[in-house]
Amino acid sequence: MSRNVPSFQKQAEALRREIRRHDRLYYAEARPEISDAEYDRLLRNLKDIEAAHPECRSPDSPTQRVGGAAAADFRPVPHSVPMLSLDNTYDAADLSDWRDRVTKGLPPGEEPHYVVELKIDGVGLALLYEDGLLVRAATRGDGEIGEDVTGNAKTIRAIPLRLDGHPPRRLEVRGEVYVTKDDFRNFNRRAQEQGAETPFANPRNFAAGSLRQKDPRVTAERPLRAFVHSYGTVDGARFDSHGAFLQACRSFGLPVDGHTVRCQTFKEALAACLGFQKDRAVFPFEADGAVVKVDDIGHQRRLGFTFKSPRWAVAYKFPAAQATTRVHAVDLSVGRTGAITPVAKLEPVECGGVTLSSASLHNFDEIQRLGLRVGDWVLVERAGEVIPKVIQVILSKRPAETRPVFVPTECPACGGKIVRAKEAEVIYRCVNPACPAQIEKSLLHFASRDAMDIRGLGEAVVGELLQKKQVADLADLYRLRKDQLLTLEGFKEKKAENLLRGIQDSRSRPLSRFLHGLGIRDVGEKGALLLAERFGTLEKLMGATEEDLRGIHEVGPVMAESVAGFFRQPVARRLMEKFRGLGIDPVEAPRAAGPFTGATVVFTGGLTRLSRPEAERLVRELGGAASSSVSSQTSFVVAGGDAGSKLRRAQKLGVPVIDESEFLRRAGR
Repeated sequence: MSRNVPSFQKQAEALRREIRRHDRLYYAEARPEISDAEYDRLLRNLKDIEAAHPECRSPDSPTQRVGGAAAADFRPVPHSVPMLSLDNTYDAADLSDWRDRVTKGLPPGEEPHYVVELKIDGVGLALLYEDGLLVRAATRGDGEIGEDVTGNAKTIRAIPLRLDGHPPRRLEVRGEVYVTKDDFRNFNRRAQEQGAETPFANPRNFAAGSLRQKDPRVTAERPLRAFVHSYGTVDGARFDSHGAFLQACRSFGLPVDGHTVRCQTFKEALAACLGFQKDRAVFPFEADGAVVKVDDIGHQRRLGFTFKSPRWAVAYKFPAAQATTRVHAVDLSVGRTGAITPVAKLEPVECGGVTLSSASLHNFDEIQRLGLRVGDWVLVERAGEVIPKVIQVILSKRPAETRPVFVPTECPACGGKIVRAKEAEVIYRCVNPACPAQIEKSLLHFASRDAMDIRGLGEAVVGELLQKKQVADLADLYRLRKDQLLTLEGFKEKKAENLLRGIQDSRSRPLSRFLHGLGIRDVGEKGALLLAERFGTLEKLMGATEEDLRGIHEVGPVMAESVAGFFRQPVARRLMEKFRGLGIDPVEAPRAAGPFTGATVVFTGGLTRLSRPEAERLVRELGGAASSSVSSQTSFVVAGGDAGSKLRRAQKLGVPVIDESEFLRRAGR
């Protein structure tokens, strides 16, 4: 070791302290003292010293935020204290009812104090510190088991790698990872300028996707931030109140949202919620509500928990975000079944943290009901991740130059005839089976994860295959050759081989997945499974009459008519013959015995480790049946986050209720 190392060590440690101080000032206290350029200079100086003298490097150095190999997967992490969800309230009356339940659970005469926080629309994260050092970061997962994302969390500058002061020996804090509205807009704009096909839909999706990148270097390029709002385990300290915990977090250098309010009375807490609701548009991040917590930790312990949430905390949800803007056009979208859907093209407007430029009009009857004309000022609404919709025309602002919206007489994609099949139906459809828009949507649906699950067959690839006339229908996918794929943009040997392998693998999918992929009107995933299990082969199903289909339990007249009508069409029969000629003749194997044999399972609320279709498919693969409604015949209900009426009905009927972790344990996953 050279004689200069001790001085370099002192210089490196001084730089680390200085950088950590500026991180704290910027993220935890929102009062930066230096410019980004000056901060970068400090970091560059530290990197230079550590590169020249590796002996100076320490694991908590700001230079170590990005490092390590890309992760193959995210290791499961059991939460020592479950990360529960919150019950929701939607107005002052709901919140007052919650307050009444709280006061009943406390000794007579004890009126609790409250803390009101903004409910940031981000991604839950648990950070574990031991002796002040960050040793693990885990996602919420299903509340019981999360995923290890330590490498990615370390790239977020708002999260300190070492705590200041004298933190507890072991401290696990919980919080939200999020992105500000400005950073989200700027990232999407730059991505589109660089040729990205699809920008992120909303800030929450951005945060979730960024946190689960397999390469931490990708996460490091994303402008993620974080706030802490609660704790799991604490060893070596005791907090008397939630407010005291938040103050301690600030002293440790952890980021705490500065909007948080401590309230002496419920009246003050309600006023804080209403104030947040009024000011929601000015917050730098997207917030979908407020969280009201009983402040005293002793009161919290006395109130305890329900099956899925604390009794001492509740969410006050804001109403759906609304905005006023102008309709400059009405475009027509053609779906895979030929349905023509009108879409309002809007002058861009900020709504709930997202810039809206289009909104659904659903159908032409809805346009008539609204009295909408092109050029009108309208009120648009966006609730959560739901597609924005026009809810009202502002007639008082109607300009003189508006134009009516007419029902089209021909398809905007192919020029084919448009019909309204039944008087009672609100949808107009293109009846041309060769319509390119329908074929494109049909190909994408056929290849989707819930149908034939052909990896690599996305929107851009399908569009180019159609443009180059390499496919004309679903069956043509099984005729594709490597030399054809190599003519597509961005395709090299490996990418072409991977897509061909995905197509080849899809040949073994069961009849139920094939039927779902065909996209027959009125036949969803469950209907396809019902038909596949009843008939077993495609040939038998094609030979069934409408009367045969009506005789099957749970197949109503609408589905029976659609299925029989589909297979009567010459174009459909030719397509089935083409599939057979290519060796595609799917069958449905009898349902195997498994841990759910004979069980009827209902899912409610949001799942975290599986999608709803994946969970229902798992039940069926293991011998059970998945139902959409709770009855006395239901074997058990799987309740996820924000479970609603199905959970209440299950409790009323005495039907067993389990969480996602228990479901996966029973499934052997």
